[in-house]
Amino acid sequence: MRHPTEDGRLDLVDMVLLSVFLIGIYLGVEIRITPTVPLPAAPAGIAGLILLWRRRNAIQPLHLAGLSGVIVIYMAATLSASDAGFLGKRFTGLVQLIYSLVIGYALFLTVVEAGRRQLAGLFFGFCIIILVGCLLETYAGLRPVSDAVRVMLYDYGVYESDLRDQLLYGRIRPKLFTSEPSAVTFGYTFFSFSWFMISQRRSKLLIFLLLLAAGLAAMPGPTLLLALPLVVPCYLFVDPNTRNRAGILLLAVLLLLVAVILGMTVYAERLSDILAGEDPSFFYRVIGPALVGLKVLKTYPWAGAGLTGEPFIADLVMTVFVKSSQYSAAWRIDKISSALTNYFWLHWIYLGAIWGGIAIVGLSVWLRLLGVPSFLFCWAVWAVLGQASGAYVGPKTWTVFLLAAGLSVLVRRMANIAPNAAAPQWAPSVFPATR
Repeated sequence: MRHPTEDGRLDLVDMVLLSVFLIGIYLGVEIRITPTVPLPAAPAGIAGLILLWRRRNAIQPLHLAGLSGVIVIYMAATLSASDAGFLGKRFTGLVQLIYSLVIGYALFLTVVEAGRRQLAGLFFGFCIIILVGCLLETYAGLRPVSDAVRVMLYDYGVYESDLRDQLLYGRIRPKLFTSEPSAVTFGYTFFSFSWFMISQRRSKLLIFLLLLAAGLAAMPGPTLLLALPLVVPCYLFVDPNTRNRAGILLLAVLLLLVAVILGMTVYAERLSDILAGEDPSFFYRVIGPALVGLKVLKTYPWAGAGLTGEPFIADLVMTVFVKSSQYSAAWRIDKISSALTNYFWLHWIYLGAIWGGIAIVGLSVWLRLLGVPSFLFCWAVWAVLGQASGAYVGPKTWTVFLLAAGLSVLVRRMANIAPNAAAPQWAPSVFPATR
């Protein structure tokens, strides 16, 4: 087995691969294997498979047993969904999901061998690069270069609502080589929270808030506000130094007030459009998926629509949308999947109440077998960030889940706290038994 250096640091090759993986998640570039089968986040996939090979000796039977159980659950759910005529489409989604889980597992194995300072530097560096890049795109002429690269990278889904941005934010929001501004804010939010979680600085909460403030100035978008509620489960479930529960409750209230104040000031125009039912982006990300999810849970409680089963419920989706007072018939929908961009609700839309619940149990058991200290924390991070991202079967969704898992293991390792009795074989030396 190839061991990391004594201080727990990854070597240069691992760091390069890890960087490529995160860049792939940030960009979301796909490669078409066939005209109908894409390889999502292709750079992340390639880097992830190489990382998995480099971590092959760290793979444990319990890990594979848990992952295999999760795959069997999703396979059974796919076969249980109504109308076998859509099985081919659902099977493609299953393959993409397995691919996403496998490279996410490779990321997990890599992260748990890293040093905290090393990862903190990586995530902070990504935040600074995105921040500076957005400022350069807005004020220093980088936009034409970014737009030219975007045209080459993306076949569809390229953001074209610059006029709307000028009306809501007073300027065109930066895309920084991604398909749309929300991808930039999602990446920045995800990386900044990852830095906050792994950093050992005493003033990290203040720095984290300053990062978010800088983000609001450089890349305005409500996704950034999702970082605030993530702080509470981090302190509550992962941080070993947290003792004052009343203090955490007070912090939660303060962060909620900050989010409300920012929503009513920085995003006042956007909030007005949302309340008036004139914001298609918010509807497709939050309101619409929730309404469809609740309807699917009632109509197909056993197995939902099946993985990537939007074509199966296309009529149901449109019926739910039309009945909503927040929906406008003037909004153009090219395909149903582009109108359901919330992977939290897609979990229930794809799997229904029964298989959706079974999948959550199966994934939670897998986390326990991986030695993760708190599956509640991982689900909290996954659910919150799911309000700003779709593509349930894609790598981004499961990178959020498994990176949160890996970072929580690393934090607890350094604190010398045992997470659970079902830890993998490498865990006993890392998490000594408590008395």
